Amino acid sequence: MDVTSILDKLNAAQEEAVTSDRQHLLVLAGAGSGKTRVLVHRIAWKIQVDNISPYSILAVTFTNKAAREMRERIDELMGMSLRGMWVGTFHGLAHRLLKAHWKDVKLPENFQILDSDDQLRLVKRVMRSMDLDEQRWPPKQAQWWINGQKDEGLRAAHIQETGDPHMATMLRIYREYEEVCNRLGVIDFAELLLRALELWRDHPAVLDHYQQRFQHILVDEFQDTNAVQYAWLRLLAGKVSGVTAVGDDDQSIYGWRGAKVENILHYERNYPDTHTVKLEQNYRSTSNILTAANAVISKNAERMGKSLWTDSGEGEPIALYAAFNEHDEARYIADRLQSWVNQGNLREDSAILYRSNAQSRVLEAALLQADIPYRIYGGQRFYERLEIKNALSYLRMMMNCHDDVAFERVVNVPPRGIGDRTVETIRALAREDQISMWRASEKIVTEKRMPGRAINAVAVFLELINEMSGQLEELELYEQAENAIQRSGLIEMHKREKGERGQARVENLEELVGACRNFEAEDKDLPILPQFLDQVALDSGDGQADEDQDAVQLMTLHSAKGLEFPLVFIAGVEENLFPHKMSLDEPGRLEEERRLAYVGITRAMQKLYLTFAESRSIYGTESFNSVSRFVRDIPKDVIEEVRLQNTISRPTSYAGSGSMHSDSGDETGFSLGQGVNHQVYGEGVILNFEGNGPRARVHVRFAEVGTKILILASANLMAL
Repeated sequence: MDVTSILDKLNAAQEEAVTSDRQHLLVLAGAGSGKTRVLVHRIAWKIQVDNISPYSILAVTFTNKAAREMRERIDELMGMSLRGMWVGTFHGLAHRLLKAHWKDVKLPENFQILDSDDQLRLVKRVMRSMDLDEQRWPPKQAQWWINGQKDEGLRAAHIQETGDPHMATMLRIYREYEEVCNRLGVIDFAELLLRALELWRDHPAVLDHYQQRFQHILVDEFQDTNAVQYAWLRLLAGKVSGVTAVGDDDQSIYGWRGAKVENILHYERNYPDTHTVKLEQNYRSTSNILTAANAVISKNAERMGKSLWTDSGEGEPIALYAAFNEHDEARYIADRLQSWVNQGNLREDSAILYRSNAQSRVLEAALLQADIPYRIYGGQRFYERLEIKNALSYLRMMMNCHDDVAFERVVNVPPRGIGDRTVETIRALAREDQISMWRASEKIVTEKRMPGRAINAVAVFLELINEMSGQLEELELYEQAENAIQRSGLIEMHKREKGERGQARVENLEELVGACRNFEAEDKDLPILPQFLDQVALDSGDGQADEDQDAVQLMTLHSAKGLEFPLVFIAGVEENLFPHKMSLDEPGRLEEERRLAYVGITRAMQKLYLTFAESRSIYGTESFNSVSRFVRDIPKDVIEEVRLQNTISRPTSYAGSGSMHSDSGDETGFSLGQGVNHQVYGEGVILNFEGNGPRARVHVRFAEVGTKILILASANLMAL
């Protein structure tokens, strides 16, 4: 049999993975190593060489896009359509199972799947029936908690009471939510997999049927599986079916949403007869970029170990830029992007990556200033994000309480017991009397036109806005913003949200305070708040680039997984930002941050820029953080430091104390060993200088916070 079409253009490791006859195969596929090719060609090998029926193969991946691509590539390689083969996402395949066995799982034949918004509405309905205060018990937090339990394979009946009041309330909500869903005959996305798992556990004959049918199971992105997905796979595989797991433990970055890197780390333990193949040849990046990625990820203790390599040459050095502050960093990135375009390159072949969503605000401003079209990948521009629009609406209400658009947006955000019926009553009166909704609300409260509970809720809102408005003249702009997000309860509402999304919303709100702190009014004689809101509206009017417009891509590092670009900037590579400050005290989370750095670096194909700010206004507070430990892990022979004078030299300051250059501190007014005082960090001792004069960087060991690297020009140190 001629197998040239299957094995053609495969390297030795890929061919070993494709042709392996072992029952269980683990393919450790490094970034850019051709894992999809291996999956597709292994399926073709099974069908064409091993004479396996396509109907006995199950291929699982994580996104509909990946599933479509896999099916298309299989059809193309085989030269025919294999419609009978099951290829899909975990949720898609689970849905297919439940549709076929709806009676066994006690669902209506045409059961409805709730999307995230539908589920949240149902959770709110359940909580209202339980008479729970939504401010104390945010529905989104309850939704997250319920889905988290389902991802672990746990029903409410499986969870033991611990005596914790919070846990007890969450459990009550979960029980009631389950009952309502069963009564309505609806299921949410997390329920799809849990119900499919229970189908097999509770109906051995059904499980036996699928175990006999699916003799070969192939799983993509195995490092991203959660507890219920792994249990589902293990049950289906049983002792007969062969499993090919393809993944990369070094790219496991979704622990915050339930993914368990242990599933791939312990795979060989769970399946002792596993044959492991490592795909280490990279077809994406230059050697210098891979050297950096290997060096960063090698510091993780919990990994299976592999080292990426390429035969495509060294490529350009990695550029490291130490910016004066975040605005200088953003301007530098915009300048480099413009040079890239001037050389005949497309903007869409470049990307700016960042750890925190809040970083995009300053970057967006710099790109708008430079007239560089951009697009937020998988997200929204800063001022279009839900939490920011809510905060801006409070500011608009503080300035003009008769702003009906702002009124409707925040009258019940955070929830304060003002439901849709109450809002419709207010709206109807406003239309009838041709007055603002604020005036209508005052009239309803005064004349007691609604039930007492609704009247009290509206009165509390009116009083809140009145109090906040009364403080406008005595507060600076940033204090007005702080007042808006604190007094309204917005910041507290999002702090109660668990996971990365809630944290990102909090950081965005705090970044709004920073934007207000840095805003300069054009007319000093006029109130500053309306000038700020006007500028925000004008910036929003510019909009993102159209879908077909050549534009640079902006995205978080998490969103960048699976993508690649010839030119990549990673902004904000400094301690407490990346790695994130929340990860520093937890070894497991710090290792995930390091994996995130590895993912970011390996997105770059030709040129990689790393940038950090020596002083950064983070969420309204100026901070002085040292360059990220991830940068210090990179070998100095593959990195070049870009100086402020636009000259390039070998790095002297980033690579750790062993290679740190020490100057005398000439023309700084300070000397080594001298005691100094900083208005934020307190008393300290000068350990080292980098450079001379006012632009010098100085290393100071402070008694309270340890060693910090500061720019003399902005540090305002006082000699002791």
